[in-house]
Amino acid sequence: MQRYNTLNLITQSWYIETGVLNSTDELLDWVKHLNQTTHVDIKKIDLADCKGWCLDAQDGTIHNANRSFFSIAGLREEGGDWQQPIILQNEIGYLGILCKEFDGVMHFLMQAKIEPGNINHIQISPTIQATKSNFTQQHGGKKPAYLDYFLYAEQHEIVVDQIQSEQSSRFLKKRNRNIIVCVEDDVEVLANHRWMTLAQIKALMHHDNLVNMDTRTVLSCIPYCQANLDEDEKKQLSSHFKNQALFQSVFYGDGTNQLPALYRYINNYKMFDEKAYNLCPLQELESWHTVDGALVCKNPWPFRVVFCDIAIEGREVRNWTQPLFEAVGIATFGLILCEIDGVLKFVVRTYAEQGCFDSLELGATIQQEAGAVHEEDAITRLFEDKLAKGAGILFDTLLSEEGGRFYHEQNRNILMQVSREELGILPEGYFLMDFRALNQLIQVNNTVNIQLRNLLSVLEA
Repeated sequence: MQRYNTLNLITQSWYIETGVLNSTDELLDWVKHLNQTTHVDIKKIDLADCKGWCLDAQDGTIHNANRSFFSIAGLREEGGDWQQPIILQNEIGYLGILCKEFDGVMHFLMQAKIEPGNINHIQISPTIQATKSNFTQQHGGKKPAYLDYFLYAEQHEIVVDQIQSEQSSRFLKKRNRNIIVCVEDDVEVLANHRWMTLAQIKALMHHDNLVNMDTRTVLSCIPYCQANLDEDEKKQLSSHFKNQALFQSVFYGDGTNQLPALYRYINNYKMFDEKAYNLCPLQELESWHTVDGALVCKNPWPFRVVFCDIAIEGREVRNWTQPLFEAVGIATFGLILCEIDGVLKFVVRTYAEQGCFDSLELGATIQQEAGAVHEEDAITRLFEDKLAKGAGILFDTLLSEEGGRFYHEQNRNILMQVSREELGILPEGYFLMDFRALNQLIQVNNTVNIQLRNLLSVLEA
């Protein structure tokens, strides 16, 4: 019963925009103050000056001296021309958020954190955001604050505990542990942490590059589909949702009927597709070469590899060097919504990216990387036409990708509503699904990709 009560309180926090402890304006002022008073110094350097890192002549990878943290190798399609550098990081890190009830309102303890690749320095991050190397202190840094709440989560109430995929176009089979723990104890609030409601976090998502990718993926895992609301509670909750079609999609969607066709499509792909990718030395990537200290593709590509000297005040390690994947342009991630019989449905699509943990994942309607070649179909043409006209746009904000590995990567995240008639017949690989079905799928590890999870996280009541 306790778990159901917690999920009910979290659902209510979805629409409570006035926090018991901090107003949204106070949170914005807090971030502004920290940005003005926290020292950050990041310089691009050559690989030769990237202290402790090298290009290994034997195996062709870029790695640090003790081969921890992460490394970069070449990846190419077997029997094809496709090739690129890829990040290897087999360890699973914590993306963890503490939540706690204050005066009947559920709040989340969020961190103002600077990652080296952040375009605007401080972003709203999970309570803890730490690689295994970080929290086992392999780099000699301090133990991350609040770590014990997640190491010993069984002593509290576990709301979410999922191992989810990262960006499969940049990482090879990389995953992190998305976890939310509800506590009743008093929690010390450090200077770079604040309590806020779910609605406040979603309001902050309207500010460019303010709420980071890790926060968005953890919040997307909240299992609303497991909330045990009776009809009276649903009726009361419904009165607070301006978007009734979304409410119906969350609490009355019949996801069970939608899943067999999707699973059949995904399983057929995994069973019969024979495309393969192999690791190779970076020196064997014929279309990649070094320009001004960076590893760059001779053809248009969404990223290049740069090397940075980093100094950030308040981090577990305050000064270090490392490679980062620098974005070349801005990608577009779009999710098309449509109301059918009073229920909001989402147009989703399967994607087979080279770094997928299990070949194929369910993703957003549109995933257009800058510099990449995109296949056009009726859905992409509909999206581009309506976007050019500014029609049906519900959300349009620049949001950052993972700042610990990517440099200044901000992508345009768009929610767009269309009519069922405009959609027509969906091309192969597309599916119309309600929120409840997608929420059920997120409870299965490595099924819904990070782009779709992030877009679902911005939905407001």
